[in-house]
Parts: sequence; structure tokens; C-alpha cells
Amino acid sequence: MPISEPFTSDSQVAAIAGGLIDRTLPRSSWTHAAHFSATLWLLSTRPYAQVATELPGLIRAYNVATGLANTDAKGYHETITQASLRAAAAFRADRPERPLFETCNALMRSPLGQPDWLLTHWSRERLFSTEARREYVAPDLAPLPFA
Repeated sequence: MPISEPFTSDSQVAAIAGGLIDRTLPRSSWTHAAHFSATLWLLSTRPYAQVATELPGLIRAYNVATGLANTDAKGYHETITQASLRAAAAFRADRPERPLFETCNALMRSPLGQPDWLLTHWSRERLFSTEARREYVAPDLAPLPFA
């Protein structure tokens, strides 16, 4: 398996999601890949609407538990979370029968695997505004193809 594929099993993906939920995942493990893997796991165990409602609270609580305050400058970011959730849901819908860890690895190899993927849809100024951190704001450069 190439080094660029961080996941080796569905149980590994489930453990990352479990660590988010119970707030035991080490902060250093809360990476771009971990965000997407936890989201994909949640989407595989709950309806989209439930994940869209639960995920913000899970991330906020995890941040606080690991010493990161949720402020207008750091911590939870609503626009990034909701855009990433939409992306993960669309990506998973195209691969419903694949093992979850394979879907996570494929997502990380895709353009979504690049941490700056959102900047093809939002200007840096708009994406990192206080408004976008507090509530979902629509893209100003290009619409999300999976919105």
C-alpha cells in the first residue's frame, strides 16, 4: 500500500471517529485525513441530516476537551465543516459498496485530500472570515459541485 494511504482497516476509521465522539483522540491525530475519516464513519452509521446536526457539537466538544477554544479566530469552523460534510457524503455516495477505509484513502488521493481544496470555491478572505466561522456562507469563487 502506498504511504499516501493512511488507512488500513475499517476498525482504524471507527477508532478515529470513536476518539472524536468520546474526546480521547490525541490532538496530534486530529488531521485533515482524520476529519474526513470520522465524517465518513458517521455518515456510514447515521442519516446525513443527523450527522449535519451532530458533527458541529462533536467537533466543538472535542476541541474544548483537547484544550482548543472555539473562538472567532480558531477552533470550530462552520463553513469548512458543512462543506466538508457535503463533499464526504457525495464522495461516499459514489462508492457505497467499498470498505470504508478504501473510501477514505480514495478521498485523500482526490482533490479533496488537499487541505486547501476549499480555496477553489471560496476566497481566502471569505472562507476565513468570522462570519464563515460562525455560520455557513456560500462560496464566492465557484459553486460546490456536490451542494
